[in-house]
Amino acid sequence: MSKTVRAIPPFFAVILICIFVEPVRSTIEQLFFLFSLCDVDTIKGYILSFGIWAPLISFALMLFQSLIAPLPAFLITFANAAIFGWIFGALLSWASAMAGAALCFGIARYFGREVTEKLTSKMALGEVDRFFKQHGKYTILIARLLPFVSFDIVSYAAGLTSMSFRSFFWATGIGQLPATLIYSYAGGMLSGNSRTFVLGLLSLFAFSVLIVLLKKVWSKKQPAQIS
Repeated sequence: MSKTVRAIPPFFAVILICIFVEPVRSTIEQLFFLFSLCDVDTIKGYILSFGIWAPLISFALMLFQSLIAPLPAFLITFANAAIFGWIFGALLSWASAMAGAALCFGIARYFGREVTEKLTSKMALGEVDRFFKQHGKYTILIARLLPFVSFDIVSYAAGLTSMSFRSFFWATGIGQLPATLIYSYAGGMLSGNSRTFVLGLLSLFAFSVLIVLLKKVWSKKQPAQIS
């Protein structure tokens, strides 16, 4: 019996708990609603409502966001900066995002593709698979630069490749650090419409960097194709 087949019963057991256990189901529905609003102040208010447990709740939110791809992680990063200050907020966001990425990678590596597709989507995972085949290690860096690209799906997809966890972990940590610092600084300084404006500028910058990276990857592949 394969690992994937053995993994299906416990996976469905978790799904049944999420559906039929009322407190669990209500919490999940509430979290989906919070993320669907795409409003930093709403996420901020939710985290603050837990008082001294706010950092732990923020950490848990990032893990939830990682597991249920593709929910927007930048909302939590902005909220953390607004609540805890941009330095501690950045540290909290970076650490929790690393834990979430490692969790996604581990789930995909242990449970296999069938379970991973249920947590993401077959189409989204297939697109990331093709991107990994084309760009390899650059995939992780590119994904971390774009705030609206689900890095969690990339983490899941990486777990299905031959990439070692150590390589993935280092690439993830280094790749996400600049973006986390930038978004945390912006989130700590701004609010409301000005935050949206800056996020747009950061996205434009990220796309510019993406174009440069893709050009470099393409230029490196050209000699091999010609030869």
